[in-house]
Amino acid sequence: MKIELLKSKLHQACVTHADLHYEGSLGIDIELMEAVGFYPYEKILVTNINNGARLETYIIAEPFGSRRFIMNGAAARHACVGDRIIIMSFCWLDEATVREGRHKPRVVRLDEHNEPIQRIPPAPTTEEIASMLEG
Repeated sequence: MKIELLKSKLHQACVTHADLHYEGSLGIDIELMEAVGFYPYEKILVTNINNGARLETYIIAEPFGSRRFIMNGAAARHACVGDRIIIMSFCWLDEATVREGRHKPRVVRLDEHNEPIQRIPPAPTTEEIASMLEG
């Protein structure tokens, strides 16, 4: 049996821009994407702490170190500049992996300027990624 679990999360990102007329998606600083293991065009769940809105969209990479979070297209209707959001992606894992406790989601908490509150963890090794995807 496969179980869907949290893979990656950026917690309390602050929306920096919104562009209703863009084709859609959420722009994220690629440095922060890499910190949690997000990929360009990956499907994500976004929750808005300020208004409770939830939406699914995909990621577009923003410049490294820009600390930009841009709500594009229809997503721009779900958050205003300054809103705090949580961005999550999920993965399917074999039940045995879950029971063994081998999976640990990559989570980075951000301050109001989209700077990590704690040190950015090192990227997982090839072996760690392979063990997360076993099954």
